[in-house]
Amino acid sequence: MTSAGRDLRILFINPFGIGDVLFTTPLIKAIKEGYPRSFIGYWCNERIAGVLRDNPQVDCIFALSRGDLKRVFQHSSFGGVTASIKIFRAIKKEKFDAALDFSLDHRYSLVAWLAGIKQRCGFDYRGRGRFLTDKVHLSGYTSRHVVEYYRELLKFLDIPVGEFPLQIGIAKASSDRIARLLNYEGVARGDLLIGIAPGAGGSWGRDAHLKQWPPLKFAQLADRLSSELNAQVIVLGDKLDKAAGDVLMNASRVKPIDFVGKTSLEDLVAAIASLRLLITNDGGPLHIAAGLGVKTVSIFGPVDEKVYGPYPGGKGHAVISASLDCRPCYKNFRMPFCDKDRECLKRITVDNVFNKVKEMLKR
Repeated sequence: MTSAGRDLRILFINPFGIGDVLFTTPLIKAIKEGYPRSFIGYWCNERIAGVLRDNPQVDCIFALSRGDLKRVFQHSSFGGVTASIKIFRAIKKEKFDAALDFSLDHRYSLVAWLAGIKQRCGFDYRGRGRFLTDKVHLSGYTSRHVVEYYRELLKFLDIPVGEFPLQIGIAKASSDRIARLLNYEGVARGDLLIGIAPGAGGSWGRDAHLKQWPPLKFAQLADRLSSELNAQVIVLGDKLDKAAGDVLMNASRVKPIDFVGKTSLEDLVAAIASLRLLITNDGGPLHIAAGLGVKTVSIFGPVDEKVYGPYPGGKGHAVISASLDCRPCYKNFRMPFCDKDRECLKRITVDNVFNKVKEMLKR
């Protein structure tokens, strides 16, 4: 693509989870650096739209994925048709010059084509790139970070890649609300505030537990953080994490502050921004923290941290994993049956994580 000027209009398409969407934000930054007057639209799912709303580099959001639409149709066929027409017209109205499609699903690029978007760049995964005009053949993400794969698409727009961190904004209203909640919970300025996200991985749906450290171990860790480090511990997550959060809360001797399922996504971002450090499974909260510059200790089991870990890495982030010949076993978007009962996660001890937290707090 040769750009005719700096008024480039680009649609990002990504219907996946928080991490996947945040992995595209360095590309948005690169585009805005090269073309400050460019217009960026983002087509995502309803659940994660809040992670984009306060990003000043995103000009408009279309929050309705194929999965969202399926749920609408299950409730009402008329409602599904109406929602489909509405989002199609909204996208078409913006007259985008190009689309960057990260969906790995030909139906999104088909809609982009029908909406009159002439250049459609994306990944040809298992032959699903038939409606793309420019494509990178892909069998899966291996050996290098997803962000590095995503950046390859910028070559089709003649835009220098650049290396930028994840980008995320904080809503002032959410920041004020979290400050009030923490004050109500007795958290004082200067307290050591450590967050724990015992769930995460919501985009995996019913399989999310396959990459989660046992919540009982999180409970034991929370007690040690409180008693040995005099930390204020806050438990974070959305309503999908309620089961893991309840186990942690019920098993803890020193009750942490429980925010699980009680905050919007925008409020979750503000809560993470208030932390000295976040301890989390592989999932969205990890990448929110990375985008905010908050230190993290993350636990990885079946998933490869080189591909899906904190980006960029460095001294602010520590990944804990077990050394097993079979891990990482999640490859090419497939999770095989585990005949070791998630030993890669169970082998990680509370001591492993607690000692790493102490080390990170000294950095």
